[in-house]
Amino acid sequence: MTSNGVGIASLKEEWGFVGGMCAAMQTLENVVAEIAPTNIPVLLMGESGAGKEMFARRIHHLSANGDEPLVKIACASMNPANFASELGLSKSDISAEEVKALNRTVFFDEISELDSSCQRSLVYALPDGEARPRRGSLGARVISTTNRNLDDEMRAGRFRSELYYRINGVCLRLPPLRDRKEDIPLLVESFLTKYAAEFGRPRPSLSPRALRMLLDYSWPGNIRELENAVKKIVALGAENLALPDLVAEPVETRTEVSETRSYSLKAAARAASREAEREMILEALARTRWNRKRAAQELQISYKSLLYKLKQIGLPDSRTE
Repeated sequence: MTSNGVGIASLKEEWGFVGGMCAAMQTLENVVAEIAPTNIPVLLMGESGAGKEMFARRIHHLSANGDEPLVKIACASMNPANFASELGLSKSDISAEEVKALNRTVFFDEISELDSSCQRSLVYALPDGEARPRRGSLGARVISTTNRNLDDEMRAGRFRSELYYRINGVCLRLPPLRDRKEDIPLLVESFLTKYAAEFGRPRPSLSPRALRMLLDYSWPGNIRELENAVKKIVALGAENLALPDLVAEPVETRTEVSETRSYSLKAAARAASREAEREMILEALARTRWNRKRAAQELQISYKSLLYKLKQIGLPDSRTE
């Protein structure tokens, strides 16, 4: 249980579609639960679609300002004329009550997109450790996201170093989905449930073949792309219509199998046996919703043997029960 009384189990129950079960995501969830009740600025770094905004909303939800709306500022659309207004600092005279009202959470979406003038304004607006907020300062909890390397941006002169140090109280790096494929079944289950309820449709179950396609794909668009794929499956009501134009068996795999078959009948038999074993394991995992212990029982093998086979056939195995 974390210090603010919110454990990983309750976080998963409420926000299960954001995080996963891999070690990196468990660590992130623990850190989020610890820092959310504080007012320390948070910088979330990761590729587009990796879940940065969802983590920003989680931090806000668990904070002291969680009952208030999250103020989102799309930095790419900001210019000097509207930036101060968006921050709520456009008045030349601000009362103590108005300063207190600014104690909310402000979310700077893709902060590296701010132009130089807006960056300069934000540096002045952010508190610099003074005991009492000065006139024109932003008394809000600040959460920022970026899909760029801010060290490179600073070296290139595109991002102000003083701004970087003010927004980077804690930096969390979100791994891309391709580096945590063991989380895909959990995310798929959550998205299936979410969109079946949203569309008023029966909740579909994916076939082992469809799950294999999802696991084999590299997901350059990360969680956002996966969510859209699952949404399409629910909307169309047929995975065979939703998946072919999105994912396909990697070319390298197809080439390797075809070359192997033309070279040796024994090698072809081994390849077919591995493919059949992979299909059986996927079917068992699909039936048990990725519960490896139950899947091992269904397959009548030991739990340790199943973990070995998962590694052998290239399926993720680092899930917790």
